[in-house]
Amino acid sequence: MSAERDVLRVVPTRGWEFTRRLGLLEARGEEASGRVERSVRAIVAGVRRRGDAALFAYTKRFDGVALTARTVEIPPAEIAEAAASLPASVRSALALAAQRVAAFHRRQRQGSWSFRDAAGARLGQQVRPLDRVGVYVPGGTAAYPSSVIMNVVPAKVAGVGEVIGVTPPGRASAEVLAAAHLAGIDRLFRVGGAQAIAALAYGTRAIPRVDKICGPGNVFVATAKRLVFGAVDIDMIAGPSEVLIVADGRARADLVAADLLSQAEHDPLAAAILVTPSVALAERVARALAAQLGALSRRSIARRALARYGTAFVTANLAEAVELANRIAPEHLELVVRHPERWLPKVRHAGAIFLGEHAPEPFGDYLAGPNHVLPTGGSARFSSPLGVYDFVKRSSVIGAGPRTMAKLGPVVARLARLEGLDAHARAIERRIAPRLRDDQVTRPRRSSR
Repeated sequence: MSAERDVLRVVPTRGWEFTRRLGLLEARGEEASGRVERSVRAIVAGVRRRGDAALFAYTKRFDGVALTARTVEIPPAEIAEAAASLPASVRSALALAAQRVAAFHRRQRQGSWSFRDAAGARLGQQVRPLDRVGVYVPGGTAAYPSSVIMNVVPAKVAGVGEVIGVTPPGRASAEVLAAAHLAGIDRLFRVGGAQAIAALAYGTRAIPRVDKICGPGNVFVATAKRLVFGAVDIDMIAGPSEVLIVADGRARADLVAADLLSQAEHDPLAAAILVTPSVALAERVARALAAQLGALSRRSIARRALARYGTAFVTANLAEAVELANRIAPEHLELVVRHPERWLPKVRHAGAIFLGEHAPEPFGDYLAGPNHVLPTGGSARFSSPLGVYDFVKRSSVIGAGPRTMAKLGPVVARLARLEGLDAHARAIERRIAPRLRDDQVTRPRRSSR
């Protein structure tokens, strides 16, 4: 059983070991060190101050690629050519993914609305898409055309005027370029890292300033997004990926193990968690994990992730299992139980919820339709998946005529004076009694006593 223990720690939900293991999971993440933050601050400040000169200098320094204003943008013809060069089966798979993601997100569209209240005021909300959005397309240990689709398509469905992408030079595969083409990206630039985030946030001659930045990246990219927030909106600060599987004793151990590995292979900080009332299932899953690991191309990454965070929590019953899932608030939650729909109302905190053994997490990653950009690290307690609603903004609409002001104005003036804001009160009172002199408008009433 030693090999199995190396890949999945079985922990009862009582005692010191449970507290320690849960704390380890809750505290995990790729936190920016002081050194990283100082470096990123300098990069962001340099690009903000010197524009393209700093952007190209950092690209040469970090990526070894010399760029100019003429070569920084990937021509649309090159993107279309990359898409055409792929096998038909790959193009059709990417196209189907884009179609399904678009179909789901069209249901999230929000419309403007207004109404007249009893006092005659017109009140409402105007919903408008953002003008320009920037999408970060990471390089790194794997290509992620699915992330391009998941970030670009909702923005286009929302009606964003222009969606531009940035990706480290020389890292964009034909599949990534094809996904950008199918998703409808407007422009794509070959810059990456913190310098690309700064360029999107503040604009340079070559790269236009955006209103919002979304898309995953490493700790330097995440730190840059955090530092530019305020000058520009961001989607979220995403941490390492995670899956939590609530399973009963009837679950197939080989399927549960396969789903845990689908997260563990992301990176060494990924968390793969099983919560079950069945000790026997936990032990079977541990054996299945050990058996399946050897067949993976990214087995060294998966093994390191499991050694750090692979955990099977054994609960008293399913109700306790679901409550523990709510406490952890995972990015992905699988309910591999009999009648999962019965347990769905009990789930309060999760980025995405997968119902039953035939709805594994990878289905949501690629083709189901809902977005795979999800809150991590417990932030599902207060945050939501990326969606169309992230690419629009809402303005309040307030209209009033003389009748409304006559009815509600005195109350407004009273509340303003309660806060000591006489100018607010006077602005209302001039409309209620426009012929009054200034001293009459502002003079407080005297008591008759």
